[in-house]
Amino acid sequence: MQELDPAVLKKVNSWLQGNYDADVKQQIQKMLDEGAYTELTDSFYRDLEFGTGGLRGTMGPGSNRINKYTIGAATQGLANYLKKTYPGEKIKVAIAHDSRNNADLFSRITAEVFSANDIHVYFFKALRPTPELSFAVRLFGCKSGVMLTASHNPKEYNGYKAYGEDGGQFVFPADKAVMDEVAKVSSVDDIKFTPVESNIEEIGEEVDQLYLDKITALSVSPEAIKRQKDLKIVYSPIHGTGITLVPQALKQFGFENVFLVEEQITPDGNFPTVIYPNPEEKEALTLALKKAQEVDADLVLATDPDADRVGIAVKNTNNEFILLNGNQTGAMLINYLLTAWQEKGKLTGKEYIVKTIVTTNLIEAIAKAKNVKYYNTLTGFKYIGELMTKFEGKQTFIGGGEESYGYLIGELVRDKDAVVSSAFIAEMTAYYKDKGSSLFEALIDTYIEYGFYKEKLISITKKGKTGAEEIKEMMEKFRTNPPKTLGGSAVITLKDYEKGIETDLAAGTISKLELPVSDVLQFITADGSIISARPSGTEPKIKFYCSVNGKLASAAAYAETDKQLDAKIDGIIKDLGV
Repeated sequence: MQELDPAVLKKVNSWLQGNYDADVKQQIQKMLDEGAYTELTDSFYRDLEFGTGGLRGTMGPGSNRINKYTIGAATQGLANYLKKTYPGEKIKVAIAHDSRNNADLFSRITAEVFSANDIHVYFFKALRPTPELSFAVRLFGCKSGVMLTASHNPKEYNGYKAYGEDGGQFVFPADKAVMDEVAKVSSVDDIKFTPVESNIEEIGEEVDQLYLDKITALSVSPEAIKRQKDLKIVYSPIHGTGITLVPQALKQFGFENVFLVEEQITPDGNFPTVIYPNPEEKEALTLALKKAQEVDADLVLATDPDADRVGIAVKNTNNEFILLNGNQTGAMLINYLLTAWQEKGKLTGKEYIVKTIVTTNLIEAIAKAKNVKYYNTLTGFKYIGELMTKFEGKQTFIGGGEESYGYLIGELVRDKDAVVSSAFIAEMTAYYKDKGSSLFEALIDTYIEYGFYKEKLISITKKGKTGAEEIKEMMEKFRTNPPKTLGGSAVITLKDYEKGIETDLAAGTISKLELPVSDVLQFITADGSIISARPSGTEPKIKFYCSVNGKLASAAAYAETDKQLDAKIDGIIKDLGV
């Protein structure tokens, strides 16, 4: 008969005998009685780690699960950090949650623990998008904020995202300091659960309206929208928080013909109509695409549960709906914004855009051509937010984004924002339609003008301890023995972000990289292909980002050139041996 590891049993008994609710003890005892040792081991073999982005995990009783106590410990640790960092100050925080199961309960617990620590809480009384939480942190002059969400993970998950006073997620060294304080909360008795209700202030519609008004004020082409107000837009919040703000944002921008996907407009943490509530997955847009065909839409928009990421579909020249990937949408947004700003005479030389190192270099090519400053950051939107805070008041942030469907326009928040992005994707569609073009045709024109860039992400899952070791070995092998050629082109540059160095392999010279240390390798070939290798920070995966490019002679040559670039990517993957 299988036995429980003594260390796990000790942890289980500490919960059974400790200051935990009776129903939690009952659930644990039931697992013990039924001999559910695998489940018990997974629930208790470690403490759920508070990482640089906060907590994320499956819900249930146990130290390695998302529950009242792990949420409470995270909040107590964050409260301790804030009190140490801002001694003698009246500290304020903002809290919001998405549509996930128990997210309302967990947000209430978070508010109560903060209030018990004499911290003033601005508490969204109902579900709201992640970007609005970032906006509220800045609006109310908070020192921190918490969003209860697990983004686009399956329904069993929940999570806890912690924000600093600039409205962005914590970055080094603050993230490390918060993690240390959370780790110090070693007992349930260290957590102050008894609320001080006078420290909790409910917020809602008044913040929505302020946020929407400020988003609307960013609009660059209101006259194009006026002429194209009947543009047919299909929108789905995929059972998430987008329903609270995206339709209103589109309406305030001036769009009068928005069709909602009825089956997906009710917030529901079980996400009943999809396998994954992820707008990167075609399956998640099935119902939206069906609706788009019925109404002959110009644009399809779908946001993830916490409405920080948006996926889109447009019609190609054969009148078929196709999904644009995050690189395509991001590049189109930047191109539209820079073009529209240029036309309005708004470019003064102080503007800039930002992307991450694994996001398409088409964005870089556009910025260079339009003489606008661009910056690259490490993967993760918090680094874009950090840069924005650094340049605040000195330079003007126009927009930025990352390949994983997250974009931001304007300086209202410090995180990716599907609300402002949805409004601007619609504005961009109206702008091109006003000029007699579709979004797809505008994409082809962009490729003709700046180069045809094509990207592909290869994600390899390696589970457990052995998987983690395999991923480590793969990265080490690529570090010590980088490929000589990829896709038939010589590797001429190796960037090692962990060592912080760039090596010119032909000249044998080494220079310093300016970005923070991160376990990322980049190979750049003579023909301009870029291949990035990066272990995931949140999943047991290693990811390879392949970016190739070529010239597109004409719209008629699109299909053939597309095929050639696909073949080049296949050659690179083969050469990588993954």
